[in-house]
Amino acid sequence: MSTLPAQEIQPERLDLGEMLLRGTRLTPEQLDAAQRRQAESGGRLVAILIEDGALTEDEALDALGDQLALRVRREIRPEDVDEDLIARVPIGFAKAHGLLPLGRDDHGAVRVAISDPFETAPLDDLRLLFDGAEIDGELASERTVLAAINHVYDRGAGGSAAALASDAVTDLEALAQELSTQEPEDLLEASDEAPIIKLVNSLLQQAVKERASDIHLEPFERDIRVRFRIDDLLYEPMHPLPRAIQSSITSRIKIMGGLNIAEKRLPQDGRIRLKIAGRDYDVRLSTVPVAHGERVVMRLLPRTTEMLNLEKLGFNEAQLQVWEKLIARPNGIVLVTGPTGSGKTTTLYGALSRINTADRNIITIEDPVEIQLPGTGQIEVNPKIGLTFASGLRSVLRQDPNVILVGEIRDVETAEIAIQASLTGHLVFSTLHTIDAPSAITRLVDMGVEPYLVASSLVAVLAQRLVRVLCTRCKEPWEPTIEQLAEIGIRSRGAVLRVHRPTGCEHCNHTGYRGRLGIFELMLIDDELRAMVTANTDAKTIKRRAMDKGMHSLRADGARKVLSGQTSIAEVLRATEDEGGVAQI
Repeated sequence: MSTLPAQEIQPERLDLGEMLLRGTRLTPEQLDAAQRRQAESGGRLVAILIEDGALTEDEALDALGDQLALRVRREIRPEDVDEDLIARVPIGFAKAHGLLPLGRDDHGAVRVAISDPFETAPLDDLRLLFDGAEIDGELASERTVLAAINHVYDRGAGGSAAALASDAVTDLEALAQELSTQEPEDLLEASDEAPIIKLVNSLLQQAVKERASDIHLEPFERDIRVRFRIDDLLYEPMHPLPRAIQSSITSRIKIMGGLNIAEKRLPQDGRIRLKIAGRDYDVRLSTVPVAHGERVVMRLLPRTTEMLNLEKLGFNEAQLQVWEKLIARPNGIVLVTGPTGSGKTTTLYGALSRINTADRNIITIEDPVEIQLPGTGQIEVNPKIGLTFASGLRSVLRQDPNVILVGEIRDVETAEIAIQASLTGHLVFSTLHTIDAPSAITRLVDMGVEPYLVASSLVAVLAQRLVRVLCTRCKEPWEPTIEQLAEIGIRSRGAVLRVHRPTGCEHCNHTGYRGRLGIFELMLIDDELRAMVTANTDAKTIKRRAMDKGMHSLRADGARKVLSGQTSIAEVLRATEDEGGVAQI
């Protein structure tokens, strides 16, 4: 731990880029590219390098920590923070400067977690707040500091969701009885009560802390069940909320999403834009009337390009090289297939973000627009006014696009327009719901598209699934049996293979998994496969030939990720129940 007197740090003498070049694997070319991005759009250099995949968070922290002689903190637990100290630092100041007081050492110096060691002015302000005490800096990532700030200040404000629900039901007990006999417009006043606002905000904050992708509020006869979807599975993070505040919670959320609080009989959809834990989120809101009220689902979509980094989606080096060549093509159709929730849209937007340059005109047609990508034209379909995928696609072709993303091909009309667009010099991305890559061809033909049109326009199909990633803190080595390996297509040939399996710890909420990544099946359409498509060959025959030519099945790609320690045998089996494939080891 090193004392960090603000007056001794002279930012003009410290070249951050040079420090990172000396202490990490960063190349001068990567640094130049990041500095250009920083000059164009602002932001912190380290954050841009991490977002681009040039550095990992740990590499950047270790390099800065070594060269500035600062202790590096990987995590900040609530028990590490002295509440008396944070009570003297406004939350706005802490967030704006990415710092958090932790405690005092034996000599009275205040230990402070800092995310930017070159921003020294706030440290002088802290000295004033703490009566001239020395500031002892400890380096942590911006994300770690912001997450800790939101957690400890939220705790200090007295606000777990369960506690706030208890306060809300106490404050609104009489009001809830009154609301049961009043007209719906009176709910506006109830939803503006402070306890309800705090409760909804607390739910959103807790969902972000626990990495939830969706929040479910489900009313029943006696209570409201709250569930979070984390890594594709639903969990109950708290006890059910009191039924008495159901109408007030729903109304508050509807107001945030711009919905009609007086309409309870029809489903409604809306969107909320929020900043939570220092990050911008788009929240997709859906309400549906059920037996005991309105069921509410909120999908949390972070407005960041970090999630669009192709390297982080699960592509191996060979797959990534082929995929990058495909998305750089001037024309043709590239399809991504898989069930709902398999990450198709994220993969396609990862491709768009990679080719989103000033010399390309990119237009998307989606239902709805889930990810905001600056520099592209994004159209949301609206069938009520006649704006469908097909009609929107016709109009887009008059906008001189280079690249078109069609959210989903649902009918023959959309498919044929997309094919004609690809044949006239446009690169078209779209999705289909099929179990594997060859089945996409069958689906298009079944829709009514002529096989020769499919063959002449389709250049590749990528099938994908998402599997949960083993928690790095608690996964344990394990020697599976020959039969267990054979289930995911691995023939061990008598060799003893060691893989990993989940155990569970606090870091992963005792599930054994933390995060998800993709497994992929990439089928390239060459002349031989094109001839088979034109001849209307069945999907199984096409798949066998594609695998003979080097295509790896979903399960085979999953097997490779099992052997590399990223996921487990059980996860691959869960994600590929209808799949097969052999990866001989």
